[in-house]
Amino acid sequence: MEAMSAAPANPDALHLLEIHVSTASQRLDLVSKGDIIRSWPVSTSKYGVGTEPGSFKTPLGRFQIAEAYGAGEPLWAVFKARVPTGEIAVPGGETDGILTRILWIEGLDPENQNTRSRYIYFHGTNQEHLIGQPASHGCIRLRNADMAELFSLVRPGTPVVIV
Repeated sequence: MEAMSAAPANPDALHLLEIHVSTASQRLDLVSKGDIIRSWPVSTSKYGVGTEPGSFKTPLGRFQIAEAYGAGEPLWAVFKARVPTGEIAVPGGETDGILTRILWIEGLDPENQNTRSRYIYFHGTNQEHLIGQPASHGCIRLRNADMAELFSLVRPGTPVVIV
């Protein structure tokens, strides 16, 4: 499976949509021209916020979507190393599954430049019951149906702000 990446054909179109994530309220807002057009609950890191390698913390600041994986995969599809395994997950479990779709982000601020090398993603999860509270290992988790919807609305280059 190839990732969608690189600059879009019309970079100005990406400025119409931005992703805003609040770690305090555990919400993701999709914003167009300053107006919230969609909002979903999320789960950020149970270890708090930060950029230290190996910390499993959610980074703060300005980012953009670098790559997108999973177009056409079914809801609950399991990914390993950003490749679908062919498995379909079931709800629950102890592990933090990476499911449905992946939006890999890269930091644009000096303090969060290591975000991509830390493998920080937006992704679906097998632990949907924990959405709305800090529970991830650094990534931003969404319910699987919400992740598929977000994926359909954004693309590589879309700005992301995490506060």
